[in-house]
Amino acid sequence: MGLLDSIVSAVGGDNPQAKTQAALLPALIEQVNSYPGGLPGLIQKFQQGGLGEVVASWIGSGPNQPVSPGQLQSVLGDDLISQLAQRSGQDSGSVLGALSAMLPSLVDQATPDGEASMQPGQSSPLLGALSGMLGRR
Repeated sequence: MGLLDSIVSAVGGDNPQAKTQAALLPALIEQVNSYPGGLPGLIQKFQQGGLGEVVASWIGSGPNQPVSPGQLQSVLGDDLISQLAQRSGQDSGSVLGALSAMLPSLVDQATPDGEASMQPGQSSPLLGALSGMLGRR
């Protein structure tokens, strides 16, 4: 199931995990769009954090490798996780769990050509569309 399918099912379903992801998505998109270097900067952060192969699988055409909440905590840091938690109204543990499920798919779908070529401040069509759609609920 794709990320957009998850969002659609969260709006009309009773799946608590999907609802957590749907609540987190606008904050996540905002963070990715404002992250220093944008999506390419975030990908570089994963590479520097020792998760280069993992993030490369999200960008490439093969299956996405999973990422654990602990790995995300290590790479993203407490400040970013706290900001996401505050903006989404969730606790840090819920944010990390949802991110571990969402981020591989989000990066995969935001890099359809197998690369993150966006410049800082420029969002991919997917991120822009989702941001606009979710920001106006």
